[in-house]
Amino acid sequence: MPQHATQAAMNIALRKPQMTREEFFAWAQTQDIPYEFDGFEPVAMTGGNINHDDITFNIRTALQARLKNSPCRPLGPNAGVATIGDAVRYPDALVTCTKVSGNAHVVPGVVIVFEVVSRTSGRIDRVVKLREYLAVSSIRRYVILEHNDIVVTVLSRNREDENGLPLGSRPAMSSCYRRSASKSLSRNSMKMSISLPPADRKLPDH
Repeated sequence: MPQHATQAAMNIALRKPQMTREEFFAWAQTQDIPYEFDGFEPVAMTGGNINHDDITFNIRTALQARLKNSPCRPLGPNAGVATIGDAVRYPDALVTCTKVSGNAHVVPGVVIVFEVVSRTSGRIDRVVKLREYLAVSSIRRYVILEHNDIVVTVLSRNREDENGLPLGSRPAMSSCYRRSASKSLSRNSMKMSISLPPADRKLPDH
């Protein structure tokens, strides 16, 4: 078993869940602020600001244009991604090429996730969520954007892992750091240079 998987299993054994995933969904609908679920307890989603909101809006706008007339669609930030155990994360944006019910709490077949990193969410986004998104075999790209700097980090799953094969001891995702030429990501639409599934791919039923 890979070291990161062993550590995750040890952490799970040491913690006792306060609620199930379904109980979390019911509880979250009664709250005034958004929460994620780490598989054990709700975690408040805090630390955002106007720049964060501008960046996420531009990501989704760019994705809508990029995915026009394709079987894939952008969603977020209220679309959940089921990760390790009962954990549910709500990325700032995501792309799925799988049909999903309008009443669904989690999105199946997610291929790309986007997170805008705030000053308070850096470790969660770069360490905890990286491990969780890595465990979702359908995810091909994890894109991290800095909200206080003009930097985009693109983490791509290695080619040999694209069929969801067991991961070896080496890192299963490689990184590519890109510095935007724009003065502010919050004022300019992102250019989508990330490869997406072919436009003629049929939507699988779910």
